[in-house]
Amino acid sequence: MRIVHVGASGVIGKAVSAELARRHDVIAVGRSAGDFHVDIDNPSSISRMFSQIGEFDTLICTAGAVHFAPLADFTIEQYAIGLQSKLMGQVNLVRLGLRLLREEGSFTLTSGPTNDDPISLETSSAMVNGALEGFVRSAAIELRQDRRINLVSPTMLEESSPLISRTSGWTPELTPKGA
Repeated sequence: MRIVHVGASGVIGKAVSAELARRHDVIAVGRSAGDFHVDIDNPSSISRMFSQIGEFDTLICTAGAVHFAPLADFTIEQYAIGLQSKLMGQVNLVRLGLRLLREEGSFTLTSGPTNDDPISLETSSAMVNGALEGFVRSAAIELRQDRRINLVSPTMLEESSPLISRTSGWTPELTPKGA
């Protein structure tokens, strides 16, 4: 199977790519690392990536940024980070990738637990994850019967904690490795 993995060099992406590469042809895509480069915030960059890659069986996205901050401190520009990157970046991967998705193909997008289990400093994350869920539910009924779209919601990883702490000053409660 020919799998396009956007976000292959990220914290979750590395683990996903390593596992899939054992059985499939994985095309690693990242902002600055990988077989191809893409800025998912930019639809033109996504179109260029697809024109270089061509047809594929599956697209997996483990990329997308959100901002972490107290609700009272959030600016519209900080909310726009998650809306443009994690939400519209993944929506545009599906929208622009549809014409190259082979029969029996699928898209797998990534949200997170904050939509169902909100925590402090993550209103942007919860908002974007809820919107992704709505998009996937609606897109699923419009896709041809031989195509699928999935949304996965990994929990907080131990490896992600320093990234959130560095941007927000907050250390989340972690799920231990292997839990």
